[in-house]
Amino acid sequence: MQSLTNIFPSFSETLQTAIDQNAKVQEFKAGDIIIRTGQYIRHTVLVIRGKIKIYREDEDGGEFFMYYLQPGQACAISMICATKSEKSQIMAKVVEDAELLLIPLSLMDKWMMEHRSWYEFVVDTYRTRFEEVLLVIDSIAFRAMDERLEFYLKRQRDVCGCDDIQISHQEIANDLNTSREVISRLLKKMEQRGLIKLHRSHIHFKKINTV
Repeated sequence: MQSLTNIFPSFSETLQTAIDQNAKVQEFKAGDIIIRTGQYIRHTVLVIRGKIKIYREDEDGGEFFMYYLQPGQACAISMICATKSEKSQIMAKVVEDAELLLIPLSLMDKWMMEHRSWYEFVVDTYRTRFEEVLLVIDSIAFRAMDERLEFYLKRQRDVCGCDDIQISHQEIANDLNTSREVISRLLKKMEQRGLIKLHRSHIHFKKINTV
């Protein structure tokens, strides 16, 4: 396992010691589902390595993308469900081979009282995810599909920190809960506007300023 100090620099030494003594490290492959809708969550999930996709699933199996988890981040929804012993309302899928830190439910409240750095990390995680969910809601409520697509692509670019991303039209359609034909048509229009360049296996982002 990589050094916790490098991945979670805000954690105090005493918290890191407690994690070393109580948490479990587990590896997952791309494509693995680590949290399912309706599942009781027994651990808080922290990401050491890899990338996790968080999304909602409707009754017909349709997907709606919410956000990604990357190294140094935690799943706020798993924290909430774990502390209240409630069933998960989201799905979590491994996008890139991942190494996760699983913290037992029984330690959540205990560490909130004993470790200031854990308390601050949890609160900051809630705040960050809440802000991301608000952005998603704003995108759905106030933007047309072409604007939602640009917003989605900008988030993808920000996450990978690059201008080329491996993603299919169908995957985008799944994340935005629409058809592949609609996405292909809108992507072609974006290419004609000079915002992106479409390739067989990836999309090159030239200029996307939507916020």
